[in-house]
Amino acid sequence: MSRLIVVSNRVPDIAKGPPAGGLAVALKAALDKHGGVWMGWSGKSSGAKEPGPLHFHEQGPITFALSDLSRRDLSEYYAGFANSVLWPLCHYRLDLTDYARKDMAGYFRVNRFFAERLRPLIQPDDLIWIHDYHLIPIASELRRLGIGNRIGFFMHIPWPPPDVFLTLPVHEAIIGSLTAYDVVGFQTAHDAENFASCLQREGIGGDAGDGWLEAYGRRFRAGAFPIGIATREFAGLARQAVRTAPVKRFADSLEGRDLIIGVDRLDYSKGLTHRIDAYERFLTANPAWHGRTTMLQVTPKSRSDVPGYAAMQRQVAEHAGRVNGALGRLDWVPIRYVNRAIGQNVLAGLYRLARVGLVTPLRDGMNLVAKEFVAAQDPEDPGVLVLSRFAGAARELDGAILVNPYDIEAVGNAIAQALSMPVEARRDRLAPMMKRLEEHDISRWCADFLDVLRG
Repeated sequence: MSRLIVVSNRVPDIAKGPPAGGLAVALKAALDKHGGVWMGWSGKSSGAKEPGPLHFHEQGPITFALSDLSRRDLSEYYAGFANSVLWPLCHYRLDLTDYARKDMAGYFRVNRFFAERLRPLIQPDDLIWIHDYHLIPIASELRRLGIGNRIGFFMHIPWPPPDVFLTLPVHEAIIGSLTAYDVVGFQTAHDAENFASCLQREGIGGDAGDGWLEAYGRRFRAGAFPIGIATREFAGLARQAVRTAPVKRFADSLEGRDLIIGVDRLDYSKGLTHRIDAYERFLTANPAWHGRTTMLQVTPKSRSDVPGYAAMQRQVAEHAGRVNGALGRLDWVPIRYVNRAIGQNVLAGLYRLARVGLVTPLRDGMNLVAKEFVAAQDPEDPGVLVLSRFAGAARELDGAILVNPYDIEAVGNAIAQALSMPVEARRDRLAPMMKRLEEHDISRWCADFLDVLRG
């Protein structure tokens, strides 16, 4: 059996125990099965002008190969080109892209560094699987070094249409790098279509039929591989979590009020201020619900080294404070805003308590919070998911109330509809979504991609 090599921007810290999060768990399970290498950034700065050497840690059949990055690398590769250019571009925010040629050079330099360090670790039959927008050029760098192994890539965030993507000054270098892979996976068929359209618009390549594309004389596959979660495990975790002391204390503090929950990393793509405004609109239009609902918004800090994120944190807090000041009472605070991470075991219990899950990003590759909320529900008395139609999950979770997150009034109306929905209708909406999540869980996503990569 071929070994598997995984390369991702961040690698779980095995010294802290088993990895948290469905993706890390699935990739580790695949590596446990096949044996191989997991390579990436350690999450630390070397403090030097150059990246640090690889540090190796063995855990069973897996070799973890980690490298510190220099301060310049973190500034140019990570905070610069990856998160100040590619991230906003792929989320359709051209107004927030901050392109600098030195950051672009740093991005390609770090990818070349990873490829050069990876090359001696590769055996002839290894499958290589690269993850996400930080590492797009790795395959082309490996091909330049003479590596002929099968290499796959998965894009965890959206891929924009040509009119958006082609505004990138180095768009041909980025899209050309993707043609060096044997399989390019996206979250949705729409993303895959956008990618193919970019190739065609530029005259680089085109559709060769049956999921194949052709560019620069190479044939490769591109398609949708919607990522899942560990559905049964998360459902079991939620059943147990509602009986834990932290979740019980929170439930008691609600004093019988219906819970509306949102959980998002602090990012402009999540539509956090739009969501708070929609909840305010719901309360303004439905005064009978005053004092009967509580909105909990959990928003851990994110990318504090990227300009604009600190200002965004203040803006979200100010929105929540304004609503609480205008509508709150001595015995009721409409919005509870938590600006730090909460453990998955507690979150699972909070999802199960909630009458409404509010997942309204302005754009999202998939959004696993939506899937976790569904998996956590009590099938006898489930909550209702209000979901942005611009999240990849909207293409699978057809039992959700789909909304346009830019339409504040419509989202407010969706909250009212969800809170008023009879239990029979809620059960009817949950059942097919739960079946879908059980059949297409994270393990199947991993297996399906690797099956295609093997050819």
